[in-house]
Amino acid sequence: MNSVYAAMEPSRAEIDSLEGPVVIEFGAPWCGHCRAAQPLIASALSEYPSVRHIKIEDGKGRPLGRSFRVTLWPTLIFLNHGKVIARLVRPADSAVISNALEKLNDTL
Repeated sequence: MNSVYAAMEPSRAEIDSLEGPVVIEFGAPWCGHCRAAQPLIASALSEYPSVRHIKIEDGKGRPLGRSFRVTLWPTLIFLNHGKVIARLVRPADSAVISNALEKLNDTL
């Protein structure tokens, strides 16, 4: 699991061209909901070490978050070869995240 938000976001084209399973986490380091979700995300991702995790610091005017229609944080986007498989907004427990990861794993 990546523990630091990337301040510089990749382009949507770069994200769409990623190979394999990826979880993109949109949020901000000062966001209380994001901080509360970190242990849940870490727990779920520990079961899927082959899934790449990318944390993107989001905010007003950030094009990548807008391209995924992110409005609340954290938002998790589950991708396989650039295709959206699942999305979670403010997940409340690690089981919900694990279920989305299992769905992602089933597409491999």
